[in-house]
Amino acid sequence: MRSFPARLVLSLLLAAHVPAAFAGFSFSEEEDKQKAATAPKKGGGSAVSSACRETLKNRKVMVVVGQRTARGTDAHQGTYGSHFSAINKRLKKFGFNTYTQEEITAQIAQAEIDAYFRNDPDAAINASKKMGADFILRGVISSRTAMNPVLRIPEVYVSMGFTLTAADGKAISDASASADSYSGTDTLGMALILVNEQADGVVSRLANDYCRHAAPPTKRKTN
Repeated sequence: MRSFPARLVLSLLLAAHVPAAFAGFSFSEEEDKQKAATAPKKGGGSAVSSACRETLKNRKVMVVVGQRTARGTDAHQGTYGSHFSAINKRLKKFGFNTYTQEEITAQIAQAEIDAYFRNDPDAAINASKKMGADFILRGVISSRTAMNPVLRIPEVYVSMGFTLTAADGKAISDASASADSYSGTDTLGMALILVNEQADGVVSRLANDYCRHAAPPTKRKTN
C-alpha cells in the first residue's frame, strides 16, 4: 500500500473539519466587503418633509454651471448640457420649477453669467429679474491633479460646489460633492458621474436649508 506523508494527512484532516462558514473565504473578498460597508452612501441626504416640499412647489429656479481651471472660469452654458439636465431633473423631483438652457441663454447675456461666476451680486439680481426666477443655483466644477505615491500614476480629484441664491442676491445654502479618479483627465465626465451619484443628497440639503432659514412662515388653517 502506498503511504502518504504525515504533513499531507494532517492537511487533509484539517480541511475536512473547516466550518462551512469559511468555505470560499478570501482576504481580498473580505476586504472588498469591508470597504463597501464603510464607504459613504452616494446620493443620500436628509429627507425633505412634505411641508417643505409644499413650500418649494412651483418656485422657479435657474441653474447655471461653470468650470474653474488654471486659465479662469468657463461659464459657457452650452458646454454643460448634460450636467444641467441632470441637476434640473433632481430639482423637479423636489418640486422646483426649472428653466431650460435655451430659455436662460435667450434672456441672460454671457457677460452677466460670467459676472455672476465672479461673485458679482448685482449680476445675480439682474439675471433673476430678467428670468422672473425665485432662486439661482450655481454649480462650479473644479479639479486638481496629484501623483499617487504608491501607484505612481496621476490622480484626478474632481469636486462640484453648489450655491443656492435668492432673487435678491442673498446666499441661502452651500453644498458640495467630490470624487477622485485614478486615471484619465476627463474632468467633465467625472463631474457628470458626480452629479448623477450625489445630486439627490445635494439638492435635499439645499431644499432643507431654504425651508429652515429662508422660507416664509406657513399660514395655519383656521376652522
